[in-house]
Amino acid sequence: MAPRIDILSLFPEVFPAALSSSILGRAISDGLLSVHVHDIRQWAELPHRKVDDRPFGGGPGMVFMCEPLAAAVEAVEALDARRARRILLAPAGQPMTQPLVNALASTERLMLLCGHYEGVDQRAIDALEFEEVSIGDFVVSGGELPALLLVDAVARLLPGALGHDASAAEDSFSITDDHGQPLLDCPHYTRPRVWRERTVPEVLLSGDHQAIASWRRSESEHRTRTRRPDLVSLHGQPLEDEASMLQRSTGLDATAVRRSAPCCAGHMSAGTSRPQRN
Repeated sequence: MAPRIDILSLFPEVFPAALSSSILGRAISDGLLSVHVHDIRQWAELPHRKVDDRPFGGGPGMVFMCEPLAAAVEAVEALDARRARRILLAPAGQPMTQPLVNALASTERLMLLCGHYEGVDQRAIDALEFEEVSIGDFVVSGGELPALLLVDAVARLLPGALGHDASAAEDSFSITDDHGQPLLDCPHYTRPRVWRERTVPEVLLSGDHQAIASWRRSESEHRTRTRRPDLVSLHGQPLEDEASMLQRSTGLDATAVRRSAPCCAGHMSAGTSRPQRN
């Protein structure tokens, strides 16, 4: 039986286009995954279908009420015999990382709650046993887009979802260094060989698979050190000298570079961007 994901939202109209497009759409149409979107207001009381109220203690905004949410969760849970792992998309949650996505991709059933307003009544979060997950250190209007990101990240890990089974294993955060820490993917190139006087690194044209693999690994490590030093232990090591950087970009032997090239390679500025969550 294919894994099942139930999404609880106040805005179900957000989902159809994304769930029917690209890799995610193919995974669903091929029966690798089933995704069901539910309007929480269906379980709110008539006549107004009210789902929020003012916060105790005062302050701006509104808070998601316990009862309509509990009724929705319990009704949707009963639609499948498999118990759902329940996740609330919220800024206060644990960061959504590749290891977490890997774990979720091996789960038979997920239930995703798209938060809104100032938040969800904490009593409902506790009683309904929701895990909280965040996609970055920023705030969006609701949990619909974060939920779609999670669903897409999970779907592409399912066997048969991608054109090549090794594709996901070679993505950023899936490849690792010798210490098991995640790395960013290396740069990629395609035809033409020369574009606006910019050339493809020679090593990629060499046909030497071992040299190509070594170059890609080196590029991944360098890119991670300069762009995301928070990810790996590599950031404690000294930066490469200019000859080594030129070797990486051209595929030339470093000794030959020093003998033949008095000029230096272009310098790449190091970024220090932090991991982001929402």
